[in-house]
Amino acid sequence: MDWNRLLSRVRLGLSRPHPDSEARTDFQRDFDRIVFSSAFRRLQDKTQVFPLSQSDYVRTRLTHSLEVSSVGRSLGTMVGDSVIKRHGLKGVYPQDFGAVVAAACLAHDIGNPPFGHAGEDAIRLWFTTSATGLALLDALTDWQRADFLRFEGNAQGFRIITRLQSPDNRGGMQLTCATVGTFTKYPRAAWLPADPPPGIAFRKFGFYQDDEGLFAEVASQLGLESIQAGAWSRHPLAYLVEAADDICYRIIDVEDAFRLQQLRFEDVQALLLPLTGDPERARRKMAHITRPKERIEYLRAKSVGAIIEQVHQCFMANEERILAGALTDELLDMIPAAEAMHALKTCGEEQVYLSKPVVEVEAAGFEVLGGLLEAFVTTVNDIAARGAAASPKSRMLVHLIPEQFAGPGRQPVADPYRRVLAITDFVSGMTDSYAVSLFKKLTGISLPNG
Repeated sequence: MDWNRLLSRVRLGLSRPHPDSEARTDFQRDFDRIVFSSAFRRLQDKTQVFPLSQSDYVRTRLTHSLEVSSVGRSLGTMVGDSVIKRHGLKGVYPQDFGAVVAAACLAHDIGNPPFGHAGEDAIRLWFTTSATGLALLDALTDWQRADFLRFEGNAQGFRIITRLQSPDNRGGMQLTCATVGTFTKYPRAAWLPADPPPGIAFRKFGFYQDDEGLFAEVASQLGLESIQAGAWSRHPLAYLVEAADDICYRIIDVEDAFRLQQLRFEDVQALLLPLTGDPERARRKMAHITRPKERIEYLRAKSVGAIIEQVHQCFMANEERILAGALTDELLDMIPAAEAMHALKTCGEEQVYLSKPVVEVEAAGFEVLGGLLEAFVTTVNDIAARGAAASPKSRMLVHLIPEQFAGPGRQPVADPYRRVLAITDFVSGMTDSYAVSLFKKLTGISLPNG
């Protein structure tokens, strides 16, 4: 892969790049388009770790995404400076690398359904346990079926930025190919005709069958290697998006858990001190900080800064393998602090993500999302099959589905794959609160005022 092609300013859906203005580059425009999108705003009411939290301190998906973007900008700028010096690149600047990674990081969770990763599980489960879902699967091809059985927030995010947001534009938000490629951490379809290649880049999938053609255009523009039908090499900067996300969620999730009194100060301190790069110096500094929460904030800041530098060095040490598409591991598994970062991950999995408040709400999310899918998939299937003869309930419920997802004139499309894909677009795009509120109204648990 070649850095000049990997930083393509060509926008998906357009044939040529816009000239940079004096105020903003194309990559900075990408960032701004994401910030001002409705899909990004909805992240303010989507779960990071603690669903429907009553605390105004803990992170939502929106604040998490802003933090990841900040880390990503630092990583991208540092790597960009080193890459430019190593290869003597002309007409490109460290800030260009930083802007691409920052924009991709900003959007990295934009496809997450309500209730976070539990929401992904809930959608997958509905298709395998509901009679309605199972009947649909029987009518689909293998590769279409895989999109639902393995429902994936990353693929949904690709769909949002390239199709659902600004749906009248070919290419959706029409971001640069560099940003779209960097966003796509998993450059493969859900169903492949052969075993997927080894490595972290192919552990999940990054686009639906319906959207594979769009990614193929991006890959062609960037010079990403086609590995097999439905799979390409990963954009090198996607490794930095992955690292920025993991740095933030591993370190910051334990900070949130401490603030909610789910982890003790001593335990969080023991986890973060080894990450600071100089634990003894950190201890001396902390001796002058009186309040525990501010001590943890200090440790978090020092840890993030130290790990960013380690990731930068690791990327440059492995740049040749990355450009060859040969790196199969996460960067965080290769840095000096890998063991300490793994301890954070283990703590999150064992003590935070399975805590009672988290599990209680996420368990309810299975009922909420399953109930919404049952109601709306049944509705569009009924109307598609019977038209005006559909049940009164279906003819009523279809008016709760935006026309973008119900079909023109709220007449669902004949193709069952695209018809139900539109409903997963609708349901997965809901915020946590809206999904709960709508489910309660549909089931009669609560009624609208008035």
